[in-house]
Amino acid sequence: MGSGKTTLARTLSSHLNIPFYELDNVVWKRFQSGDVRRSEKERDEYLQNIVRSNAWIIEGVHYEWVLPSFQQAELIIYLDTPYSIRTYQIIKRFVRQKFALEQANYQPTFNIFWKMFQWNSFFERPK
Repeated sequence: MGSGKTTLARTLSSHLNIPFYELDNVVWKRFQSGDVRRSEKERDEYLQNIVRSNAWIIEGVHYEWVLPSFQQAELIIYLDTPYSIRTYQIIKRFVRQKFALEQANYQPTFNIFWKMFQWNSFFERPK
């Protein structure tokens, strides 16, 4: 989170005229009333439909179930953004979303904000 994945994907999509897909939106069906998680079968079929298309950009941090996209990709970009930059971006995004200056695919709660910090620090742990 906060590494610039979506910004880079959106920019490449615009410059190359290739559609981009956020993996979070492959996992979740988005509704006004709230998000509903797709079943693993639905999620995997959705990903397969994307990968079968002529051109695509996929962004996200999921890695276990996205193997088909790795196998079909012409290029994989890994962003290794410094922890401090990601932390700043998480704070900035949360504030912008709370003041409705930036749209969110989720309800920006303090619970989610805290989870973002936990996920961010988890990424720094030695594997």
